[in-house]
Amino acid sequence: MILKETLRKVVRLQKEELKEKELGVIREGLEEIDIKLPYAIILSGIRRCGKSTLLRQLMNSIKNYNYFNFEDSRAVKFEISDSEKLMDVFEEENGKCDYYFFDEIQNVSQWEKMVRNLLDFGKKCIITGSNASLLSKELGTRLTGRHLTYELFPFTYNEMLKLKKLNPSLKSFEKYFIMGGFPDFLKFEKTEMLQELFDDILNRDIIIRHKLKEAKIIKDLGVFLLSNVGKEFSYNRIAQLFNIGSTNTVSSYIWYFEESYLFFTVPKFDYSYKKQLVNPKKIYSIDVGLAKANSASFSEDRGRILENLVFLRLRRDYKGIFYFKGKKECDFIVKDKGKAKEAIQVCYELNIFF
Repeated sequence: MILKETLRKVVRLQKEELKEKELGVIREGLEEIDIKLPYAIILSGIRRCGKSTLLRQLMNSIKNYNYFNFEDSRAVKFEISDSEKLMDVFEEENGKCDYYFFDEIQNVSQWEKMVRNLLDFGKKCIITGSNASLLSKELGTRLTGRHLTYELFPFTYNEMLKLKKLNPSLKSFEKYFIMGGFPDFLKFEKTEMLQELFDDILNRDIIIRHKLKEAKIIKDLGVFLLSNVGKEFSYNRIAQLFNIGSTNTVSSYIWYFEESYLFFTVPKFDYSYKKQLVNPKKIYSIDVGLAKANSASFSEDRGRILENLVFLRLRRDYKGIFYFKGKKECDFIVKDKGKAKEAIQVCYELNIFF
């Protein structure tokens, strides 16, 4: 619980802090987000990928709005029962507003009640969150059919060019190939930033959130997965390597990594869904720079770096991505509307012998 006057101070301070922040590089797809629709707009993605900046870019088109960042340490005691006080403060400070922007809303238990109430009164809600399953769970209870979700990734190559004021070239692509797309890392080029981000996500979004006792196993497993990007893995093998009691526990751990957007798993292509579940999967990282900063072995394999970049480009547009392995192999099979649409083989260096 938090006092109303404390909320007032936080609202005022956050408003002033917003004015000092730059709009940054205009994100690709910004024009596709229609905040005037009668739905909750959800911006979901890994920490530090630019969700708050995108939120500010959306605010820039609105003259009068309410804003609150639930990641603010000054508001750590906020509970859903405080939402009425927050609404009172908003009206007293900003007058009548139709638009509400909430940053990192998953930090508030039962946040969907507040958003549902605002939608019921015809208000527009635009929110960000860093946890895929927490967001989808709450959205599925009280906001079914009343929300639109947009996933945000670290910068694309073109967005990196705009940030760094570079022209398309092999040299600039090499920079992206090495550094990845996290905005702050591209801006300041401090490897420690990506190392601290990795630790922060492991601790806050996985270990603390899920009340896990085996912190060392989680951290070692995270580094192991980064070191094996583009490779097949099985729950059985990981259970043996890390002396984890059951494959169900391993499955849960992998899902925690996925819901925090650190990793993506790609199943083996098969028309049998049961076989997809039991066959080995491949693992990919949210960002090649993050993987390189936290795993020495990944940074040495340019073929796997390129494969990860291709996967990320595909994942921005499709969720039905598989790999194929039989008498022949294929890195990616893309399914769209239930049908195989594309088969893509990634090759960093091609040698043909006659």
